[in-house]
Amino acid sequence: MLAGRMNNLTPYVPGEQPQDGVYIKLNTNENPYPPTPRIKEFLSGMDIARLKLYPEPTSKLLREAIAEAEGLSPEKVFIGNGSDEVLSFVFFGFFDGANGPLQFPEFTYSFYPVYSQFYDIPYTKVSLRDDFSIDINDFASTGTTGIILPNPNAPTGIGLPLADIRKLLEKTDRDRLVAVDEAYIAFGGETAVPLIEEFDNLLVIRTFSKSSSLAGLRLGYALGNEKLVNALTTVKDSFNSYPVDFMAQKCGELAVRDIEYGRDVIQKIIATRERFVGEAAKLGWYILPSSANFVFARKDGISGKEIYTKLKERKILVRFFDKAGISDFVRITIGTDTEMDSLLAAMKML
Repeated sequence: MLAGRMNNLTPYVPGEQPQDGVYIKLNTNENPYPPTPRIKEFLSGMDIARLKLYPEPTSKLLREAIAEAEGLSPEKVFIGNGSDEVLSFVFFGFFDGANGPLQFPEFTYSFYPVYSQFYDIPYTKVSLRDDFSIDINDFASTGTTGIILPNPNAPTGIGLPLADIRKLLEKTDRDRLVAVDEAYIAFGGETAVPLIEEFDNLLVIRTFSKSSSLAGLRLGYALGNEKLVNALTTVKDSFNSYPVDFMAQKCGELAVRDIEYGRDVIQKIIATRERFVGEAAKLGWYILPSSANFVFARKDGISGKEIYTKLKERKILVRFFDKAGISDFVRITIGTDTEMDSLLAAMKML
């Protein structure tokens, strides 16, 4: 009954999502604060009769809001049902393996090899330095179908300066896409958006899940020149011409336009991250430098799996990746100050 291609699929495994409310959830990089209160006001006054109509298929108002915020024209903005869907369209539309394998970092977002497998795209993993940072020089300038990397990287949290992204673009063939996944850029990274006008092979992917506190809404977008955006639109309309619902479009627009609220939330998370890193270091923990809303941490004498298990016993969830090279680490989402204090108290017991 199953198609033969099903035998070769290894699906992405998301972080645990317990529904009992007992755990302190620091495992999926969700924002600990609610989205802009403008969304609550909109939803409470929404006319449900609007739901009988299809949503505007191009997400026009949301694209205009994002374009205004980023200093681009709306034609350079593509909207999708979560950045994972946008990434799927990117893999399908731009990477085929005809000119060589796709390249991405050795330790990175776990969906990249999944999409490569799904679309039968050969790929190679570029090793990280000993300190887990990305060396742009290790990416090939030719003989590749394209390059994708997160900035900041996940799960390490280490960011690349804009100068390195420019260097990567300058060395890469202009007919090969360089996709920069900026899911966590708001928490201290340098965005590549200023390079879009200069490099027509650059595509920047973003999400509303992290900095905008809208993980439950499923909304993402891409920024690039009109040719790239038109290609993504062709892929979208060949799959589903109405993927982004009316409420998601409006909530996203409200989040983009409430700049002050978003900035305040981000600054709180950054401040909590820096305080937590300092306190954890006093307890003997080693933490990689992070420009994200999470940190990658380990402690001598205890494995990542043991850390994960012991914290879960104390009703605190963190993320453990059972992969050689990073199995001593756990990824810890930055929560509220109260949540991080609870975690620090538990860490003292490990």
